[in-house]
Amino acid sequence: MSRIGKKLISVPKGVEVKIDQAFVSVKGPKGELKESIHPHVSIVSENNEVKINVKDPELKSDKALWGLYGSLIKNMIIGVTVGFEKKLEINGVGYKAQVNGDKMVLNLGFSHPVDFVLPKGIAAKIEKNIISVSGIDKRLVGAVAAELRGLKPPEPYKGKGIKYIDEVIVKKAGKAAKAAGAGAGA
Repeated sequence: MSRIGKKLISVPKGVEVKIDQAFVSVKGPKGELKESIHPHVSIVSENNEVKINVKDPELKSDKALWGLYGSLIKNMIIGVTVGFEKKLEINGVGYKAQVNGDKMVLNLGFSHPVDFVLPKGIAAKIEKNIISVSGIDKRLVGAVAAELRGLKPPEPYKGKGIKYIDEVIVKKAGKAAKAAGAGAGA
């Protein structure tokens, strides 16, 4: 049995969970999220708790769906109450970013500034060289943060680029350091 899937999900006050035949929607103080339901999954909401069941608990693919929908619904509840945030750091001389409404303008060492349009439901703040991406949908926040990082991934020699705030970049030795190390041993 799925350990995540068989746990009951408690619904805090101020959050409303609606279940249709094909969709589950969670509405809270920060907004509303909607997710489609797989045909092998059944979801029941009663007494401020959500219970998830699957068609065949012994089938491996159904067990995976069980845990998946448990995590998805928990993340939806957290999203509409607290929200999610990812922080990125810009490193490099002259690298900077600014937010203009629903668009970010990034100077990342290219010959031109990069315009990045923020999707609906995502907000971005910039303090010095830290970009904070926030929203209620965990998948969308993660996807936008990954897209931003992909514009200029950190390079391994000087660490210039965009990286997650908690990401560790293992730096490589350059040509001069390798040559000096090889010549000293001879």
